[in-house]
Amino acid sequence: MSSPNARACVMGHPVAHSRSPMIHGYWLKKLGIAGAYELADLTPEAFPGFLTGLAAHGYVGGNITVPHKEVAFKLVQRMDEAARAIGAVNTVWLENGVLNGGNSDTHGFISNLDDRAPGWNVPGCRAVVLGAGGAARSAVYALASRGVEVAIVNRTHGRAQELVRQFGARASAHETAGLPRLLASADLLVNCTSCGMTGKPPLEIDLAPLKAGAVVYDVIYVPLETGLLEQARRRGHRAVDGLGMLLQQAGFGFRKWFGGDPKVTPELRALVEADIRAKTAK
Repeated sequence: MSSPNARACVMGHPVAHSRSPMIHGYWLKKLGIAGAYELADLTPEAFPGFLTGLAAHGYVGGNITVPHKEVAFKLVQRMDEAARAIGAVNTVWLENGVLNGGNSDTHGFISNLDDRAPGWNVPGCRAVVLGAGGAARSAVYALASRGVEVAIVNRTHGRAQELVRQFGARASAHETAGLPRLLASADLLVNCTSCGMTGKPPLEIDLAPLKAGAVVYDVIYVPLETGLLEQARRRGHRAVDGLGMLLQQAGFGFRKWFGGDPKVTPELRALVEADIRAKTAK
């Protein structure tokens, strides 16, 4: 556990929109921990010096967001297996003066799935992951670590193949034309693209071929109910939104900086849901 009155922050540019202070502030209050979680808006020029001088700025660690994750990956002195595999750091903490880096998206992704769709990992589980960016990397890593066979579908086939080279035998790359066939045998469908997010084009997908008992997971959380999840619920599939991933991944860092055992409660979820709805209402 860190020292009393520990301070952590989220480092990005911009960061004013971040919900991390709300989440960590909730846990600090609930757990009765004297600490603080703040915003640090840092330009790409200012970020390296700030990160390497974290202790001098009075922080025990923090979150890294756009556009600094790849730079953070190069600057930390030690990193966890997930960060190394994915090639990005989004959580840092000081341990005996050493700057450690981790990737909490993998933890957030799988913990949310376990929480919202218990029993999803059926024997011989097969997943289809749409996309090949950072979110897809976290999802493929987490799923393959659980023994799941993962089919990666991306418009640019070469990017899907890169993930296969990175994550090995449990992953395979496919053209979008092969999606209906893959859905027929899938136990889990995961959208890791930005399609369906507020302000982005919709995700064009027909779930008719999808295996009846499959779980549908969209890592997007703005809006909370994407077109994909709406379609899945109509067809009777269990649907998992991305908000829980945001909340679960936050707990990973909180334990490093402040100690305690932060829980993703219905109260916390309702708090963040209300904020999302208020800021997306037209």
